Amino acid sequence: MFVIFGATGKVGKATITKLSAEGAPVRAVLRDPGKAAPFAALGCEIAIAEIGDADAMAGAMRNATAVQLICPINPHAADARRQMLRSIERMADAIDAARPPRVLAISDYGAHLTIDTGITSLFRAMEERFRQCATEMVFLRSAEHMENWARYLKIAGETGIMPSMHQPLSRPFPTVSAADIGGMAGDLLLAGEEHGHSPRIVHGEGPREYTALEIAAALGRLMTRSVVARELPRADWPATLTRAGLSHNYADLIVGLADVHNRGLIGVEAGVGEIRRGRTDLSAAFELFLPNAPRAEVVDHVRRGDESNQGW
Repeated sequence: MFVIFGATGKVGKATITKLSAEGAPVRAVLRDPGKAAPFAALGCEIAIAEIGDADAMAGAMRNATAVQLICPINPHAADARRQMLRSIERMADAIDAARPPRVLAISDYGAHLTIDTGITSLFRAMEERFRQCATEMVFLRSAEHMENWARYLKIAGETGIMPSMHQPLSRPFPTVSAADIGGMAGDLLLAGEEHGHSPRIVHGEGPREYTALEIAAALGRLMTRSVVARELPRADWPATLTRAGLSHNYADLIVGLADVHNRGLIGVEAGVGEIRRGRTDLSAAFELFLPNAPRAEVVDHVRRGDESNQGW
């Protein structure tokens, strides 16, 4: 039985789709029972558990062959750092109580760095805490999610400008479709390769790197208008993020990550683990946001971003 937490997120849905297509038994773990129907239709078992409830999480992990975990982040939380650290501790408590044979945790590019990397430092904290658990661990470190650039659709459509915290605009960086990360996770779960006490590290990114200039051009093609990328002045980052609805604390975490990213430090851990590449290119990832796409889903993606931090 494969137990998938974060089932309603983009990564979780893709993992469940992969596992179900292979005929593997899946238990989808949800916070909201009202969202169970699509997963039940796929033949999934349903479990209800909040990430903050270690007992409920441990119950959902019962008789698991493997468990997939992703730590939710609330961009509106007054203290996002503290909330995420608390969630990490509760997840670890559940692992220690249930003792599943294997856990695959969705992590982040740059989680190996010991310097302050803003929000990515919390994924380092997750990896460090999970290493203490008595179970086999796989850390699937994800590059920034392509889909999160759809957050710029409104301003790009209105002004023809896509503001960017990725600077310089011509610097390529790794990015990946969230659906491809979910598919990679499904492959890793199905393979079930034993690797002993040391965690297995897998880096997931797209078929190639992109620049902010290319992303702006792709948005322009999507909206059939000219869109240009512009560097957002560093002094304007915090206020811009809070105006977008992020809490001050969460905005600070994103600014910290952006600073390190622009130093070229966010990437694969050299000499460690492996790199897997998705097949989805940027234009294909943006197709969801075409005018004839289902509007409720489009609005939800743009509003929520992803369940993790990959994208800013």
